[in-house]
Amino acid sequence: MIMNFRAFLTALLICILPASLLGQSGNLSGRIEDGRYYAPNGIYSIRIPVLPELGGTMSESEFVVTFQDAFTVHASVACFPMDATQRWESETRGRRDYLIWFFSNFIQADLQNQFPGTRVESAKLLHGIHDGALLTYNLLPGGTMFGDRIDLLVGEPLPVAKRGNLLFVHNNHVFVLSIELAEKVLERRTSTRTVEEEDTLLSQRLYDLLARIELKP
Repeated sequence: MIMNFRAFLTALLICILPASLLGQSGNLSGRIEDGRYYAPNGIYSIRIPVLPELGGTMSESEFVVTFQDAFTVHASVACFPMDATQRWESETRGRRDYLIWFFSNFIQADLQNQFPGTRVESAKLLHGIHDGALLTYNLLPGGTMFGDRIDLLVGEPLPVAKRGNLLFVHNNHVFVLSIELAEKVLERRTSTRTVEEEDTLLSQRLYDLLARIELKP
């Protein structure tokens, strides 16, 4: 399963497919129908959160679908099946410790490899979401998905990006919802948001993304 989880980070970095794919499903493993994307494993569907008219695009791998538009949306939904080892880890560790272990060993570790200096700004367990969900906020030096829209001074490195992740378990699958706070990099010279205000904005967007998802019982 380790290679499957690493596909999550790979999917966040691959090129976005043409916006026309939002209107047809011939090149996708999943399918699009009536404005919803249906994952190839059948475990969930999601009301598509971007519009072609606003530059909306999507990309897909075996376990991850990523949405982006020309404004402030870069959002991913990953859904990883749990093999026997993962189920054992979940049962023996308990939900809270399993999600922390999963995040630390697969997501955070790979983010640090991709973007040295990446760190967790804060994290908390949400008891009211799917019997316990883990919400994290990460700071990623040079890790923005909006790099092509940033004006840099000569010699200036890419700014530090901020990403929120929401992890939970459903029907023997680990879900990872991820959203970058576009304003963190696009408005970095003018923004007066506090860390708490950034967290509120990111968490609300994650909850909105979650509300778009319909899970198979």
